[in-house]
Amino acid sequence: MKTYSTLKCDLEDRILTVRLHRPEQLNAFTGEMADELVNLFTEVNENDDVGALIVTGEGRAFCAGMDLSVEGNVFDLDESKTPDMDYMREGLGPITGNDGVRDSGGRVTLSIYNCRKPVIAAINGPAVGIGATMTLAMDIRLASEKARVGFVFGKLGIVPEACSSWFLPRLVGVQQALEWVLSADIFDAAEGLRGGLFRSVHAPEDLLNEARALARKFIENRSPVAVALARQMLWRNAAQDHPIEAHRVDSLAMFYTSIGDGKEGVAAFLEKRAPDFAGKASHMPDFFPWSSK
Repeated sequence: MKTYSTLKCDLEDRILTVRLHRPEQLNAFTGEMADELVNLFTEVNENDDVGALIVTGEGRAFCAGMDLSVEGNVFDLDESKTPDMDYMREGLGPITGNDGVRDSGGRVTLSIYNCRKPVIAAINGPAVGIGATMTLAMDIRLASEKARVGFVFGKLGIVPEACSSWFLPRLVGVQQALEWVLSADIFDAAEGLRGGLFRSVHAPEDLLNEARALARKFIENRSPVAVALARQMLWRNAAQDHPIEAHRVDSLAMFYTSIGDGKEGVAAFLEKRAPDFAGKASHMPDFFPWSSK
């Protein structure tokens, strides 16, 4: 694995544990961390040694939000520019590059959204601002009893970022999303569980073990190609205007998996043995991705 300055990565049994690694700053988010996360989630698509990812924080925090102590524009934006919506529609650069206009948290969540591997958040402590919104693009969120979460943008006179206005209402509903965003309150793990943000809450010493157990369920005896397709189908098709769009994608995905790893899966089922899938997420069917949005 590549070495990063703000991340610490450990690969074991095809599960990549990614630790946000600025513990003395409570893992506060910076432009460098954004770039490294984007690079990691982009490059892992071509790494067939990785089946799933767990993202957690080093030390007692998950991520305390944007590092407001840095010099210049703390949100890593170029104040000399005057972008408009035409620029955002037509002139936007790639998510792997910082053009001084793109929200850095949005570049991270889009890279997670485009990932071909399941991503689990193991929220071990405070997760505020981007520390909360970056987890919304992850597939599952497990929390420690010590977790504290806040969509605190209103207290700073700014708005939610990281595509969270798309992700959060889909996860918890519009009413709950509005209450958490407009109040800007910091809430505990029990509130996050009640509101549907967390899948489960665990004792601190059990959190990573529970996340790893879940990751193993997602990858053991599973086709990496089918997992990648299923993840993208559920995220993307749920936002389509009509189910016929999902039908088009489902049909192509079913066709190509049935003539690929599906043959081995059926044979293994009939022969009552574990499957030996040959497909790789680094080699997806030609129709993938069916949308670049």
